[in-house]
Amino acid sequence: MPSDAATFKITACSADHIGDRQDQQDRVAVLTSRYWPGSLLALVADGMGGRTGGRLASDQVIATARNLFDDRPEAGMDGRGLLGAIVSEAHTVIRLTAVAAEKEPHSTLVALLVQGRRADWVHVGDSRLLHFLDGALLHRTIDHSYGSTLNASGALIEGGPERRRFRSVLFSALGARSELRIDYGEADGLRAGDSFVLASDGLWTYVKEPEMASLLQDLPAREAAQRMVDLARARARGKGDNLSLVVIKMEPA
Repeated sequence: MPSDAATFKITACSADHIGDRQDQQDRVAVLTSRYWPGSLLALVADGMGGRTGGRLASDQVIATARNLFDDRPEAGMDGRGLLGAIVSEAHTVIRLTAVAAEKEPHSTLVALLVQGRRADWVHVGDSRLLHFLDGALLHRTIDHSYGSTLNASGALIEGGPERRRFRSVLFSALGARSELRIDYGEADGLRAGDSFVLASDGLWTYVKEPEMASLLQDLPAREAAQRMVDLARARARGKGDNLSLVVIKMEPA
């Protein structure tokens, strides 16, 4: 870490599970790069588009991110610029793949770049980022789904069948023909006690935010990730989707 951030270290763990599906269409990665020293890039991509189309899309997202992060950045590119380039290029590549393969591959994306005491993130779709500090939730991304839009307007009843039906209907996803909705976020002044969870809907559907906060507070990153997977699998009762997550914790150096 840079000298001004030497008061904490970063621990990270990624995990995925096929759930009760026949194919795994989630992809997850935690990356470092010589061109971004002292930085960490974490990503979760949830593919959609049939048996092979979804995995094709999420693979393209991770490959694009890896290539851009491993390459020398353009002059003046900052963290938000890198994340925007990943979104733009992955979206274009998936659209071209759809034409060539005669499929309709789409993918969500949530990505987090940590640089010293600063974090930048981007999301498209309904894979979520959650930022906690000392066991309290500071921020959660808002899903690009019709369920979230209707719920914000008060049109949906908490726990009702309409909310469950519309929750997974997305209005923005990488590779989609509709206009792309991209949301960014940032946090400065990171310190020991900050933590992040990136998760696909197969995970956050079953593990609630207070439970995540408690697990992050009490357990190391690897054990917290394993416990979240175990909770999601037990509560899915044989009907669970693919799930994936990244846990990142800032801990005393």
